[in-house]
Amino acid sequence: MPPRPRFEELDFRSTSLGDLSLRRRTILSLDNREVYEIILGDAFLMSSLFTVVEEALSELGLKAALKKFGDRKLDVVVGGLGLGYTAVAALEFEEVNSLLVIDYLQPVIEWHQQELVPLGKNLNQDERCRLVHNDFFTSAVETHFDPDQPDRQFHAVLLDIDHSPDNLLHERHSNFYSVDGLKKLAQQIHDGGVFALWSDAPPEASFMKALEEVFDSCESHIVEFDNPLQEKTSASTVYVAVKKEE
Repeated sequence: MPPRPRFEELDFRSTSLGDLSLRRRTILSLDNREVYEIILGDAFLMSSLFTVVEEALSELGLKAALKKFGDRKLDVVVGGLGLGYTAVAALEFEEVNSLLVIDYLQPVIEWHQQELVPLGKNLNQDERCRLVHNDFFTSAVETHFDPDQPDRQFHAVLLDIDHSPDNLLHERHSNFYSVDGLKKLAQQIHDGGVFALWSDAPPEASFMKALEEVFDSCESHIVEFDNPLQEKTSASTVYVAVKKEE
């Protein structure tokens, strides 16, 4: 069997947000490590080389939820599928009863369903997981997350889509990060439930203030990870906000 090429574009699609590409490449300087990448336009959406913070998003968010709900079974939403690391990390919690993963880009969902990406099989085989093609931000502030159960509430909502609350993939997302947008999101979260957000920027005071106006408590966690390409330690932020218990 011939060796895989060192660089391969597995799929390419034109979308309303720009050209979308899934590629696999081998990095010679990292002992021929195989890496999967999702590119939207000129921006990297996700790389399998950097997954620590995506996994920490689930771990920090769901541990906060379990502090409130104990051993109660959790219904969870993940906004943004990417390469599936946040979703798979969530499914590692046996307390998770159901996982709704919402992504705006149908090709990303298809890559997992067709198992073109490494974690596709994990998600396909887990009966708790359901992939939904929808706009997370519209679902959060205008309609509902579960198209089959409009009044459904969740114990945790984990979001990894925009680069940060100030660095958006599309300007239409901006209303979500306002106090009004967060209040609408909170209506779909159980009392005592959690909203957690990944950000590739340091904690932002204005967004923390908005969270504090809507939720009972909020924290920002700096999560460090090794960056072998730049030979340094990098860091991102995970926000965790808990809804007041009435």
